[in-house]
Amino acid sequence: MQKSTETPITITFLLFERFSNLCLANCLEPMRAANGFLPRPAYRWRFATMDGGPVRTSSDLPVLPDGALAGSGATDRLFVLASYDHLRHDTAETRRALARAGQRAGEVVGLDAGAWLMAGAGLLRDRRATIHWDLSEAFAERFLDITVEQVPHLRDGDRVTCAGAMAAFDLTRAMIRTDLGQAIALDVDGLFLSERPAPQAAAVRGDPLVTRATALMRKHLEAPLALDALARALGTSSRTLTRRCQGALNLTPGALYRHLRLSAARQLVESSTLPVSEIALRCGYDDPSALTRAFRTRFGRSPQQMRQALPG
Repeated sequence: MQKSTETPITITFLLFERFSNLCLANCLEPMRAANGFLPRPAYRWRFATMDGGPVRTSSDLPVLPDGALAGSGATDRLFVLASYDHLRHDTAETRRALARAGQRAGEVVGLDAGAWLMAGAGLLRDRRATIHWDLSEAFAERFLDITVEQVPHLRDGDRVTCAGAMAAFDLTRAMIRTDLGQAIALDVDGLFLSERPAPQAAAVRGDPLVTRATALMRKHLEAPLALDALARALGTSSRTLTRRCQGALNLTPGALYRHLRLSAARQLVESSTLPVSEIALRCGYDDPSALTRAFRTRFGRSPQQMRQALPG
């Protein structure tokens, strides 16, 4: 069910020594990108370690957290990030702390070997779970009350587990779709994947025709195609394209096209010094005032106001 963005979804990333910074980035960057496509941030996060001290990633990158896990308080999602040395981290102290933190979290998400620490704390008892596939056999032998499955990521109620870094990216995109809707998920796909959708994209989005339509729209932002022309280029009818877009995205093709054009306009506002008149032309608006009105309706402020608010 899509959540309201009036109140941000709070997230705590619990980091253990030698965690994979690729896992962290593949969760954090899509959320950061999604925030950028909204009038106000939908996600707010903080970083924690067990004792509040710094940790180093598996590639020896030092990370300074915001504080200790015990001081994090309630959170909508607790991400447990552990990769190497998970057995060393699986102590009585960690188990107690995670069990308490799990009671304060709406969901607990284990990334890579994080599922092992969750299981040690009793957070996966009688659940289905996945873990990094190199650990699957040992995990199943150690925790007999857990049904272990070798899948990229798996949700069982309010417990989510994920097998590794690349799966973490797909998991986060799925969360964004659930939290914010398919249109914002498409924006994130476009930012990170450009014209090369992931192999799972058609299945995830639910309709390969809509995937092709989205790619074609992105290629023709400056001179938007009329619905009939768009349908002909895709080898279908206007009625079929409308029905498939509404079924997959709950948007008409015209609404999807406007969404993509405004997302592109925001990118240009934030990443270039082009005047609004030029941005309007590049995004299919003949009149800069028309872009400004549509921009304000979607993002809550004008292009000029957004640009003035940028740091630096």
